[in-house]
Order: sequence, then structure tokens, then C-alpha cells
Amino acid sequence: MNAEKRYEIFRRLAIVIPEPKTELNHNSVFELLIAVILSAQATDKGVNIATARLYPVANTPSAIFALGVEGLERYIKTIGLYHSKAKNIIATCQILIEHYDSVVPDSREALESLPGVGRKTANVILNTAFGQPTIAVDTHIFRIGNRTGLAPGKTPLMVELKLMKSVPKEFIQDAHHLLILHGRYTCIARQPKCGECVIRDLCEYKAKAA
Repeated sequence: MNAEKRYEIFRRLAIVIPEPKTELNHNSVFELLIAVILSAQATDKGVNIATARLYPVANTPSAIFALGVEGLERYIKTIGLYHSKAKNIIATCQILIEHYDSVVPDSREALESLPGVGRKTANVILNTAFGQPTIAVDTHIFRIGNRTGLAPGKTPLMVELKLMKSVPKEFIQDAHHLLILHGRYTCIARQPKCGECVIRDLCEYKAKAA
């Protein structure tokens, strides 16, 4: 896929998605961090339901840490893997309290040192909270990268690195959410809505299907 086609893909996506942002409800960087940890193998909708119960009661590292694992589990038990996530969140809160003055760090190395935070979660925080040009390759972006021919790769890291090299600078900050939202609502997994897609004439998936 050439540079002109890549530019046109993002130009069109930016028009139909004028406010590319996360759908995880949050009012602070810490709330976003917890929501992203919870979102692993869960839907944003499910996470928002859980955090709507949790955050009015506890929305700081010290307040959540005070709940303990069992106390936290009562608020997030509707989410998959809630037991391991509760353990990780409590451990993360303790580290934030003891080493970062309860402030979420803004470096990849520090973020990835937190329990439950891998490269994808760190990229979300760096991009959404701190405005850094990162792309967190979730299932939607992995699918789009390969399906469209935009950034084919066998692993999320391969897709991420290709996107970071190929996304036009004008769109690099918003590329993460543009692709996620396109994948969530249009380029869906089983039956992509090609008839509604604004980049269908640029997509290699449609070319193959035709």
C-alpha cells in the first residue's frame, strides 16, 4: 500500500470520526489506567458499568488500595478475569502510592513495570492521557491492519511498528482511536459492513472479495 492511499484512508476516517477518543469513562489519568487494566478481554461497555459502581466509592490509589482484593472484587466481579485483575490493581495502587506519590507515570518503562500493565495498556495511557503518538494494537487494530493491507503483520507488535512507520504524521496522534472505532462499528470481525465503509475502494480486503 503506497503513501497516498494510506493518507487518504486516514483523511476519510478523520472526517467520519471527528472526535476520535476512548469510550472508557474516566475523569482522571488514574481512572483511565484502572479502566484500561479492566478492559483486557472485556468490553468498554462492561467496564463502564463496573467503574460506575466503583469510582463513586474509590477512585484514587489510596482509596482502591484500602478496599483490598476482596473489596475491589465486589465492584468488578461482572468483568472477566476479575480475580487476577483485582490482584494486579491492588498491587499497582501500592506501587503508585509508595514510588510515584500516587501519580500515574508518563513513561513506557514505568508504566510497564506496574502489575497488569503491558505494552498495549501502556500505549493507551501514553496516547490518551499524555498525548504521545503511540498506537495500542488491540484485536480491532490487528484485524484492520491485516484485513485492509494497511499494516499486515503476524503479531500485534509487528502491526504496531508498521503503523508507526506508515501512518501520516498529520494523523499519528489520533490513529489509535480512528482505527479502533472503525473496527468496532464498521470493519467488524465476522461480517464487515463494507457497504457502509468510507474506505472500501482503498481496502485490499474488498479487492480480494471482489
